[in-house]
Amino acid sequence: MAKMTKAQLMSALAEKTGLPKKDVIGFMDTLVEMAYSEVKNNGEFVLPGFGKMVKVNRKARMGVNPATGEKINIPAKTVAKFRLAKMAKEAVL
Repeated sequence: MAKMTKAQLMSALAEKTGLPKKDVIGFMDTLVEMAYSEVKNNGEFVLPGFGKMVKVNRKARMGVNPATGEKINIPAKTVAKFRLAKMAKEAVL
């Protein structure tokens, strides 16, 4: 099963919506910029029916170097996670 590339996705969206491919690419770029900005500033970005991107703080923890078996301290950090909406889960799973 082949994955859809960005170019294929943009072409498919342009075809389904009847919009020019240039406009679809501009819209998607703007949507991505907004998502990043909202997560950075407010901690979450919701795309109804699809999911939510959230900023999560991870605690510091102990880990093990698999090559040497040495215990190492993994510092706390902030990461972005994507939580799939219930509607999307039901549609694909």
